[in-house]
Amino acid sequence: MVKLMKANVFKEKTVSELNAMLVDLKTELFNLRFQLATGQLDNTSRIKVVKKDIARVKTVLREHELNVGM
Repeated sequence: MVKLMKANVFKEKTVSELNAMLVDLKTELFNLRFQLATGQLDNTSRIKVVKKDIARVKTVLREHELNVGM
């Protein structure tokens, strides 16, 4: 079973760490989709987990962005 990362793990990171993590997650999602298309992917639930992690990172980045303006 694949575990999701908790949102508080992302909130402890800096903006540069979050941006680097976002790039890594997007690269992983691309590779997973490529494997799915070629029939090499065994664990299809990993795609859903990575997509949710990307959404969490983007949400935390947006929270940082809004807090800077205040």
